[in-house]
Amino acid sequence: MISSILQPTHLLIVLAVVLLVLGPKRLPGAGRALGQGLREFKTSIRGETEPDEHHDPDAQALSDHSAGA
Repeated sequence: MISSILQPTHLLIVLAVVLLVLGPKRLPGAGRALGQGLREFKTSIRGETEPDEHHDPDAQALSDHSAGA
């Protein structure tokens, strides 16, 4: 059953529909977001933790003050 879904002609049709729906301008961003989401999903499945790249020092200061109260 899976082999019938993954035929090259079916994949080309799906790619053409996605291109028509998203358009050439938004397609790279959608692919990038999909790749990043898959990467984060795989990382969470493995249980690995990455350092927070978007660390907000103000949010950390607020949580430190509320913990001391």
